[in-house]
Order: sequence, then structure tokens, then C-alpha cells
Amino acid sequence: MTLSAAQQPPVSELEGWRSGMMTGGPPLYRTLVNDGSATRSRLPPGIVRRISSYARPHWRAILFFLATTSVSAAIVVANPLLLKTIIDHGVAPGNTGLVTWLALAVAALALLEAALGLTSRWLSSRIGEGVIYMLRTEVFTHVQRMPLAFFTRTQTGSLISRLNTDVVGAQRAITSVLQSVVSNLISTVAVVATMLVLSWQITLLALLLIPLFVLPAKLIGRRVAAISRDGMNLNAEMSSLMTERFNVGGAMLVKLYGRPEEESAGFAVQAGRVRDIGVSQAVLGGLLFTLIGLITALATAVVYGVGGNLVIDGAFELGTLVAMTTLLARLYAPVTALSNVHVEVMTALVSFDRVFEILDLKPMIGERPDAADLPPGPLRVEFDGVSFHYPNAEQSSLASLELTPQAESMGDTQVLSDVSFTAEAGQLVALVGPSGAGKTTLTHLVSRLYDPVRGAVRIGGVDLREARFASLRDAVGVVTQDAQLFHDTVGANLRYARPDATDEELAEVLRAAQLGRLLETLPDGLDTMVGDRGYRLSGGEKQRLAIARLLLKAPAVVVLDEATAHLDSESEAAVQKALRTALTGRTSLVIAHRLATVREADLILVLEDGRILERGTHEQLLGRGGLYTALYRTQFASQEKSRA
Repeated sequence: MTLSAAQQPPVSELEGWRSGMMTGGPPLYRTLVNDGSATRSRLPPGIVRRISSYARPHWRAILFFLATTSVSAAIVVANPLLLKTIIDHGVAPGNTGLVTWLALAVAALALLEAALGLTSRWLSSRIGEGVIYMLRTEVFTHVQRMPLAFFTRTQTGSLISRLNTDVVGAQRAITSVLQSVVSNLISTVAVVATMLVLSWQITLLALLLIPLFVLPAKLIGRRVAAISRDGMNLNAEMSSLMTERFNVGGAMLVKLYGRPEEESAGFAVQAGRVRDIGVSQAVLGGLLFTLIGLITALATAVVYGVGGNLVIDGAFELGTLVAMTTLLARLYAPVTALSNVHVEVMTALVSFDRVFEILDLKPMIGERPDAADLPPGPLRVEFDGVSFHYPNAEQSSLASLELTPQAESMGDTQVLSDVSFTAEAGQLVALVGPSGAGKTTLTHLVSRLYDPVRGAVRIGGVDLREARFASLRDAVGVVTQDAQLFHDTVGANLRYARPDATDEELAEVLRAAQLGRLLETLPDGLDTMVGDRGYRLSGGEKQRLAIARLLLKAPAVVVLDEATAHLDSESEAAVQKALRTALTGRTSLVIAHRLATVREADLILVLEDGRILERGTHEQLLGRGGLYTALYRTQFASQEKSRA
């Protein structure tokens, strides 16, 4: 914790302002330029009581922190009084012994002040980081429980900002703001009381000059706050642009379709706006620094002029004048900071409110207290009169986390309507139908990424809304069309399914997924990095690695989008062979793109507009001449000819 401006000589105080112009700097400068719009925010009742719950575990440290801050603030008046005594009772009468002892006292006071400063810094860090830890872990854990609909609507950057910027802003409510209020309040009271005792005339003059400090600081600070807000928005836009262009997918798109000159020109425009905002902020900050320094110098001159004449007239001693001038320099900074403290407090409270906004968003999908485990072994999957439409914005997200908030009505388009079927244990059920028929949505319900609006989805006879999450995750394995891999090693991506798996088990599932040869050629074996989203691997290798992860998990139910349509023939053949291994002996729901899959299926479900229009085996459906026959002619017939 840095010492407040009230505890430092004028030059150090103003230099601290100068050094902190562009970084949010010292507490006083940061207070002056805080965004006043926070005071117009409406906060929910009881927010202070809720905030106190995060401070309660640190109450001993907070009390100690307040005590050290209070003592440190009270020391503000000690040095000027010692200077007065040294001059009036030591230097003037030539008492060398007293000068020596008082000089030692000044040194001891400086050591005490330094020790208190270090102690306050340690306590502030301990409290602040403890609060940040509690908030971040609570928000992260809560966000992990949110349904998929939350992430499909939320802007990732805004969500991350809540875990960083707003959490740090909330932390300041307990440490920086608390320290600022206590320190500046005690300093102001102590300084004014001491000055009144020494000279009520000069004290009155000093108090009359306070508006000269407060008004310019408020006016310029308000302008700097507005520019700082614009600067943060522009920096966020520039960071978003860089993030999009620098990730692997964005870089590839730019190289394939972009025009480098226009990309550079567009970035230069945004960077130029950030530059101009920075210059304006620096100029206004410098103006504030210069103005405050000028007023301080003028106030000091006035006090020396009036006080000097009083010393000449014998109204008080020279040491008193020096003490009053020193105290004067330590009066205006805390008074100016306190004049804007409501903005500081409200800014911190708004940060807390933005964090609580996420914590108060109740997940649509939750685990019941009496949730049960799914039974072991091969499991039957049953859809019983299932209807579904995707949740709207009010149900699944926050408008403040969306790039372009859209509040749809409750009557959203129905995606599934009265779907009923049973996949017996060990059966392969193929899902076919035109794009938008509801195939992917149906598979999402099996893994409980969403809950049906009506009806029930059961696995092993247990309604998924009554099943434990951990049991469901163990029982259901999913391979999506776009296999997701973390920017980590091959081994780490596989062990995400089973952390305790041995290297031998990993090698075994890689061989079963037709990746044995790849494992032998990897430079670092299982410790080879796969790159961002697995971009260092080919499309077929990514799919087979995802299948290997599925085999390592060994679920009873497999949900699969074959995702072989965009692979070359060699990769497709390898993936198909790996899929046969993955599906053997398991209840499987497969969105079918290949004729081989639908031929092997025990049951084919033909979907259109969220309804099951036809069901049966390949031969049965072909014989009916319905939608499946039309799909066969457009999607599968060419595969049969190439096979022949």
C-alpha cells in the first residue's frame, strides 16, 4: 500500500501524480479522475451487507490494517511539531542536546512510518488478494455450471472482464477505498486540529483556499475520466481485433481472403485513435498536475506572507510558521480526495454489483439434491414425448454480456415436437434428415446440454433431470463434428477424459483409434503440443484423437456426429475404422453422413422440422418411398456407386 499524499512532502506528492497519470497511479489522482457516472447507478438493496460477507473471513487483518493506517495517518502531524520544537527550543536558544535528541526522534518516527507503511502494504495485499481469490473462484465455478445456451450468447471478452477488471475493482472497495477514507479522514482531522492550536488565523485562511483545489480537480478530473473511459473502450476494440486476427483460425482466414494492406490500414486507424486519446489524457493530466502545483505554491506563498508578518510582530514563533507551512501542504491532498470519495465508493460498489450479477444468474440446468446415479452396464436411451425450443436471452444470459443484446419472446421457434423413440442397450440408432431438422439438438438433450421443455429423456430408466452430473458424464461420451482440443499436449488432451490413465493405456487407445503410426512419429510422443484447437494436427488426426479420448472414457452411451464428409479418403477410412471400434457394444446415437453407418444401424430415425417422420431399417425405409428414399437418392446413392 502506498502512502497517501497527505503523508508525503508536496514535491513527492506531485511527482507521484505525474508518474501515475497514465497508469491509474496514486490513490489521490485515481480518485480525482474516477468516472462519475458510477454515482448514477442504481444498486440493489443489501449490497453492502453482501460485500461484508467477503470481508468477514479477513476481519482480524482488516482491524489490524485499519489500526496501522490510522496510526500512520496520525503521524502526519508529528514531524511538523518536531520541526517547530527543534527550531524554537533547540536552534534558536542554541540547545544542541535537544536538537540532537529531537533529530533522533525524527529519524525514529521515519522508521516507524516506514514500518507501518510496509505492514499496511502486506495487510492490504493479503486482504485484497484474498477477496480476489474468493470472488474469482466463486465466479469461475458458477460459470462452469451455466448451460451451453449461456455460452452461445455471451461475448467471451465481456465474461473474462468480469473475472479480471470488475473483480479487481470490487477488491478496491475493501482495501484501497477503505484505506483512502480512513487515512484521509484521520489526516484531515489531525492536521486541522493541530493548525487551529498553532494559529487559528492561518488555519482559517488555509480553509478558505480549499475550493481553489477542489473545484479545478473536479472539473479536470471529470474530463480525464471521460477520456479514460473512451480510451479503455478503444483499447478493448483494438485488443479484440488483434485476438481475432492472431488466433489460428483468424490468421488463416486473413491469409486466404484478407488484404494485408487494408488490414494494416484498419489497425493503424484504431491504433491512431488510441494514440490520440493517450495524448489528450497525458495533456489533461499534466494540466491537473501543473494547476495543483501552482495553487499549492500560491497558497504556501500566502501563508508565508501572512505568517511571516505575524512572526515579525511576535504573534508566534518562527518554528510555528514552518510547522504551519508543512501542515498546509498535508491538508489539501486529503481534503481534495475526500471531496470525491463518494465516486470512489460508488465505483467499487458498481464493480461488486457487476460481479454479483453473474453470481445471481441461476443456471437453467441444475442437479437435484436427491439426484441418483445411472445404473452400470449397457444402457437404454429413451425419448418420451420430447418437445424443445431454445431458451431466450432472459432465461439463459445477461444483456450486459452480449455483444448485441437480443431479447426474444417466449414463443421461440419449436425445434423438436413430441419426439418419442427408444434405443435399446447396445443398439446403433442413426439420425438422418435435412439441415435444420433437429438432429444436433436431439443429441444435445442426450448429454443434457439442455433440458426438454416437455417430455423426458431417460437413460437406463432414469430421467436425466434426476441424474447426478458426474454419473451422466461418465455414462455418455460425445464426439462432435468439430473436435475440440486444448492448446496442450496429446497426453493432456486424452487424460481430460480420465486423469489417472497410464501412458500404456493412452498408447492403446491411440492404436485403437488408428493413430499408432502417428504416435511413433510425434517428436515428443505423448508430450507433443497439439497447438491452438489442435491446428498442428490434420482434420482426420483431430477426429481420431477425439475418438481415442472417447475410448479412454469408455462410456456406455455414445453420441456422435460422424464428421467424415470433409475428410480425404485416407483419413475418412481411418476414422471409419476407429468409429467401428468406438461403437462396438455401446448404445449409440449417430448423426449419419455415410451410407455404411445407416446400413449398419439397428434403427434409422428420419427427422424433418423437429419431428420423426419415418423410422425403421435401411431396407424397410427404402421400400416405403418416403423422405428417406429422397435423402438416399441425394446423399447416399453416390456413395453406393463409388463403393461399387
